[in-house]
Amino acid sequence: MSRICLEVENDTAGERLDKYLSIMLPDQSRSYLQKLIKDGQVLVNGEGAKPGLKLDESDEVTVELPELKDPEILPENIPLDILYEDDSLLFVNKPKGMVVHPAPGHYTGTLVNAVMYHCGDELSGINGVLRPGIVHRIDKDTTGVLVICKTDQAHRSVAEQLKVHSITRVYRAIVHGVIREEEGTVDAPIGRHPADRKRMAVNERNGKRAVTHYRVLQRFEKFTYIECRLETGRTHQIRVHMASIHHPLLGDTVYGTGKSVKNVDGQVLHAMVLGLIHPVTGQYLEVEAPLPEYFRNLLERL
Repeated sequence: MSRICLEVENDTAGERLDKYLSIMLPDQSRSYLQKLIKDGQVLVNGEGAKPGLKLDESDEVTVELPELKDPEILPENIPLDILYEDDSLLFVNKPKGMVVHPAPGHYTGTLVNAVMYHCGDELSGINGVLRPGIVHRIDKDTTGVLVICKTDQAHRSVAEQLKVHSITRVYRAIVHGVIREEEGTVDAPIGRHPADRKRMAVNERNGKRAVTHYRVLQRFEKFTYIECRLETGRTHQIRVHMASIHHPLLGDTVYGTGKSVKNVDGQVLHAMVLGLIHPVTGQYLEVEAPLPEYFRNLLERL
């Protein structure tokens, strides 16, 4: 059991207790937090409360979170599209629709299950049993190159390069609308959406600096094919940034317009190039994942 103590501040005063907790504890579902409240695991100023209680500034909220046991994650014989491999690193081309690591609702069929089968015990353990070897991720419906770390030394090296934004990351995307300029930069901080904690948004108040450079590759009647280079790597960065300049990604049901084209499932986004300093050799290593078939077919259709 772990205890979390919170003090209500001015900007969250007046919120319902359950909504307040969903804001402060975004990794927990609102239904789970409501259950904790009903089970007496949440106290307000030392007393039990109901989910609909309106909070006042300086109220003290205490949450007792039961310790969760990690489920057993098993290797699965799922084919991998391997782009490069050595004793330290494994670069794979993740297909559309595959979740990177296990999470509630996705404990099988993930990239981690496949990598565990391929690598056996040769995976970094820094991120625990649910994310062995995983140092970064891409969304379920985003395709492309991802690096897996086989050793803790490699994990620490790649993580540090990610932290200082020195890794080369180049994406391809198709966005709504026709971008007139040849290239541009979106420099806008990204943080949690103030009203929907499951989404990200340009957030000047609480966001972290995020920079995306884009250039036009081809224009169509209603869409534009672009390349994006990430200077930083925030959650959903390209999707949020392109939507913020009124060019959301085609197929993006979270940040998009709701309009799409036939046979497009999820955002049209591909992680094409990943380059980093090899943790053992010290040499620059760059790996490229070719455009997936669905993406090539879509370009021909447009």
